Amino acid sequence: MNKGTKLAMGFATITLLLAGCGKATSSTSSSKSSSAELSGKVTAVGSTALQPLAAKAGANFTSKHSKVNLTVQGGGSGTGLSQVQSGAVSLGDSDIFAEEKKGIDASKLTDHKVAVVGMGPVVNKDSGVKNLKMSQLKQIFTGKITNWKMVGGKDQKIVIINRAQGSGTRATFENAVLKGATAVKSQEQDSNGAVQKIVATTPGAVSYLAFSYYTNKLQAVSVDNVAPTDNNVENNKWKIWSYEHMYTKGTPNATTAAFLKYMTSKDVQNSLVKDMGYISIHDMQVTKDAKGVVTSK
Repeated sequence: MNKGTKLAMGFATITLLLAGCGKATSSTSSSKSSSAELSGKVTAVGSTALQPLAAKAGANFTSKHSKVNLTVQGGGSGTGLSQVQSGAVSLGDSDIFAEEKKGIDASKLTDHKVAVVGMGPVVNKDSGVKNLKMSQLKQIFTGKITNWKMVGGKDQKIVIINRAQGSGTRATFENAVLKGATAVKSQEQDSNGAVQKIVATTPGAVSYLAFSYYTNKLQAVSVDNVAPTDNNVENNKWKIWSYEHMYTKGTPNATTAAFLKYMTSKDVQNSLVKDMGYISIHDMQVTKDAKGVVTSK
């Protein structure tokens, strides 16, 4: 091998080494960029129907992003919408569209649908009722039917437990069942959790809950012989359901946006959502708009 050939090979080796170093540097830089740590505070307030899912997903999210401080609180959909509109919180959690809430300017908010929740009537287990017609359900909550024996149950006074005004769960139930009629005056509770406990322990009690709050201590009631199941919500055979919305005021910051992306990811939609009694937005066979109009996909 002559001197020229040796020099050429030497230069070729140096060039390859430099190229390799360049790739390693580029790869390292890219890795650092892609793994840049999220940080900051995210506060979600509102729907108690969405609260368990948001809290669990939030805990999982912060376990992966330790510099993020994520807080989830209830208070009802009305509170969530008003708080996010005022800029007091990052996310306003709601069971209803912003357009449905008086005093909310929906044009200033951005809707992020993260799940679907079925809702339905529940009664104390001793009432003797497992199915009601939609018309009977309406008559119960408007005070026209006052004893369970009037609908085939026990001779027992009906005790209505309602959610407070501003509750998205209440709005969803009344839109589907009362259709503009006025609910009879009754005791009101601020959360799904409170309703769950009171109905389970109060003879004759009736209310409504998100599916995610159903337990074997309550009797879930079918309506028009349609069972309250996820499948029946997905095809709209079960009429009492809503989206779970997370509203932001305009475009969210990077940390809030990352959490919203996580909420609609396969990790959450295919496991956590279903495990906790919600329905994935990807499984719905229909869509519903702010006016309640349902359309097949």
